[in-house]
Amino acid sequence: MKKILFLTTISGFLPQFESNDVKLLKEMGCEIHYASNFRNPIYTFDEEKLIEQGIIFHQIDIEKSPASTKNLGAIKQVINIIDGYGIDIVHCHNPMGGVVARVAAKLCSRKPYVIYTAHGFHFYNGAPIRNWVLYYNVEKFLARWTDQIITINCEDYERAKSFRLKDGGKVAQIHSVGVDEKRFCLREKNMALRRSFGIPDDAFVIVTAAELNKNKNQKIVIDALAYLKNKKGFDISKVYYLICGKGPNLPVLERQISEYNFKSQVKLLGFRTDMPEILSIADVFAFPSHREGLGIAAVEALLCGVPLIVADNRGTREYAIDTVNSIVCRADSVKDFANAIETLMVDKEYRHGLSMKCRQSGMVFTVHEVEKTMKKVYGAWINR
Repeated sequence: MKKILFLTTISGFLPQFESNDVKLLKEMGCEIHYASNFRNPIYTFDEEKLIEQGIIFHQIDIEKSPASTKNLGAIKQVINIIDGYGIDIVHCHNPMGGVVARVAAKLCSRKPYVIYTAHGFHFYNGAPIRNWVLYYNVEKFLARWTDQIITINCEDYERAKSFRLKDGGKVAQIHSVGVDEKRFCLREKNMALRRSFGIPDDAFVIVTAAELNKNKNQKIVIDALAYLKNKKGFDISKVYYLICGKGPNLPVLERQISEYNFKSQVKLLGFRTDMPEILSIADVFAFPSHREGLGIAAVEALLCGVPLIVADNRGTREYAIDTVNSIVCRADSVKDFANAIETLMVDKEYRHGLSMKCRQSGMVFTVHEVEKTMKKVYGAWINR
């Protein structure tokens, strides 16, 4: 039986984003291990349920910050896991997860096959110079210790192809981690759920789902609502904004909501496990990130027939087509987001037209499409 170790910086990343890969590997007869810093949870998950599925957990003291000396200890912990448990494949995620795992794989005695999924390189067209100086050089160097790099957008794919990988190393592109199109599907508006949040039946509902951090940029949507609040003739009382997620920017958003007196209309719902139901009450989905590798939450909205208001970045360019299924804005333009909100609120016919195009445009990102590539990636080692 082949043994595969998933390694992520962010606790809960595996059940949140890699459940389809876990299912595929179990079907291929693999034993699955999962290493992360479970003392620093970001995504809520049921550990007991995963243990029942046969997943073996390993606590490592990995940190997101490249400057943290704890990552040196995490490398030693991963070496012990690889050698002690006889790991055949290491599949790593997130920037520091990729660093720790690949250094450990290089230094350990077993020398496993190494797969790295880049969920959006920190160096990209228009990125700050410091990102290029730090992240680009590190990724280029670590590529030589990598058997397979997987990217989730075209820009990163072309960049990764320029790296020198291990002998026989390959680069592949997948369209996200795969969305279950049966779970995320067209539904009738759940008016009872709307009312449970104190939202009137005739309100215009905006939804966002993302970690609460500076990059995800939820604050600009709130700023846009404040802009519209002061616009003559615009009825801001009809607009509600539901923010799903948790993270370090929570106090910033709470202060902003209080300052604008939006406590009844902008609701912080925390991390949600019922996003299909939440999307069923949405009129639009806002995704204002400065940077995205892809943005799976927006794809889920598309599959539910919910039009997007997005910031223009390399991730959203993979699926957001301006005036077709989305309105695309500049990430730092309050006026762009305000105009998009007003347009989609006022022009119901236009909004309906966008909605009709959403699901079809998201179908390339489904589980079945991604599984075709991942079978080849895992099969390159498992079946040899």
